[in-house]
Amino acid sequence: MKNIKKTKKIRADELLAYQQDIPIEEARKFILAGLVRINSNQMVKNSSEIIEQGINLTLDESLKYVSRGALKIKPSIMKYLPDMAGLIAADIGASTGGFTDLMLQSGASKVYAVDVGYGQLHYKLRQDERVINIERVNARAIDNKMVPEMVDVITMDLSFISVLKVLPSVNNILKENGWAFILIKPQFEARSFEVGKGGVVRDREVIERCLSSISSYIQKNLTWNVLDTIPSPILGPKGNQEYILTCRK
Repeated sequence: MKNIKKTKKIRADELLAYQQDIPIEEARKFILAGLVRINSNQMVKNSSEIIEQGINLTLDESLKYVSRGALKIKPSIMKYLPDMAGLIAADIGASTGGFTDLMLQSGASKVYAVDVGYGQLHYKLRQDERVINIERVNARAIDNKMVPEMVDVITMDLSFISVLKVLPSVNNILKENGWAFILIKPQFEARSFEVGKGGVVRDREVIERCLSSISSYIQKNLTWNVLDTIPSPILGPKGNQEYILTCRK
C-alpha cells in the first residue's frame, strides 16, 4: 500500500488512492466520473477537495464497470483470483461485457468475449485491443478454431440454456489448472413445471438439486475440482437468486 502524508487533512484523490491502493490517476478518473462517496453517502465532486484522513471514501461499484453484471460474479473472482495479471480469459455469454470488464480491470491481458447475440458488447470494450469480440456464436459450438489458444480463466453467464450443454465445449479451451467461474441460473436448469410464475424458481429443494447436479456432472465428467458455490449478490432480472460456482481444472 502507498505511503500517505501524516497530516489531519488530505486531498480527496490522494486519500482515495491510498485507501483503495490504486494509482492517483485512476483515483482522479473515478472522482471525475462521480463514483466516489464519503462514508457511502455524499459524492466527492473534485479531486482537490480537502478531506479529513479519518473519513472513509468508497467507490460506487455498480458504476465502475460497463454493466452491473460484473457484480454478479465479483465476490468469487476477488476471493480466488483477484490478480489476473497476464492471464488470458474467455467470457462465455459476454453480452454487454460486465465480466469482461471485471477481468480486464483485474489485470487480464486478453479476453475472448463470446456471445450468441450481435452488437451487444459495450463500445468501450469493442475499442479495447485486449478484447476479442466473437459474436453470433452458440456457446455449444466453441472450439479451438474460434478461440485459438488455451485460456487461463473462463466465466459463464448463459440464458435460456443449461450450462451442462456448454461445459464440454469450454472444457476444450481451458488450460490445466485453469479457473472457471460459472453463474448458475436455476430457472434454466430446472424442469419447466418446476419454474414458478414469472419465471422464478422458489422451491429450495429444486434449487439444491440443480446445484448438486451441476457439481456432480463437473466432477465426474470434466474431473474439475468444485471449490464452492455461493449466492450471487445481484438477483436476476425477475428476482431469481443466482449462484456462482467456482472450479479449478
